[in-house]
Amino acid sequence: MMIRFLRAFVSLLYPELCTGCMRALYEHERLICTHCLYHLPVTNFHQDAANAASKQLWGRVHLKAVASYLYYVKGSSVQNMLRHLKYLNKPEIGYILGKYYAATLATSSFGGADFIVPVPLHPKKLKKRGYNQSEFFAKGLSEQFKLPIKSNNLIRHTRTESQTTKRRYERYENMKDIFEVVNPNAFTDKHIILVDDVLTTGATIEACANRLLEIPGVSISVLTLAFTK
Repeated sequence: MMIRFLRAFVSLLYPELCTGCMRALYEHERLICTHCLYHLPVTNFHQDAANAASKQLWGRVHLKAVASYLYYVKGSSVQNMLRHLKYLNKPEIGYILGKYYAATLATSSFGGADFIVPVPLHPKKLKKRGYNQSEFFAKGLSEQFKLPIKSNNLIRHTRTESQTTKRRYERYENMKDIFEVVNPNAFTDKHIILVDDVLTTGATIEACANRLLEIPGVSISVLTLAFTK
């Protein structure tokens, strides 16, 4: 009883804030408040094979399916969550949203894959950040789908410049040939779900997928946490 009282007292002085709206969380809430979870701007792309995320990659790389969970808009709660996820040491956000997303995909083709593969970070960036945000998203998906994660077979061997200010062609040139598969036999004849945090131009996904598709029998689906309108 005393411990619970002390926790309540501390939370009054230093309340934990929702990473989406920055309002104080209730005791039963974690990282994202109930209001923000209920009002997530879901895309429902998994219900339409010709969705906007899929069209972003048409003609560039052969994929079985592409879907994104949320719309990303500047100044939105989703942008706030992703900022905390990537830069403010809140990787659990990716895990939470991955579980929610996988629950909506329960009857889709995504659950029938063999592996989930998060887009890798360069080792220096991984060391600096301390975690790969896409891998935490993958963990949430994995727990619901009951699929294994393969996070060490696709590696990033070149550290690239920031993509933020680059145009589409520049982004592709910046990403081309920076990924490598360590053990191709592990992915032979497998259906892989490639996951990333945000799909913007698709240059990163394209570069990863093209490398993976060099392996015999590989098929790839793509899931991202957010899609930039």
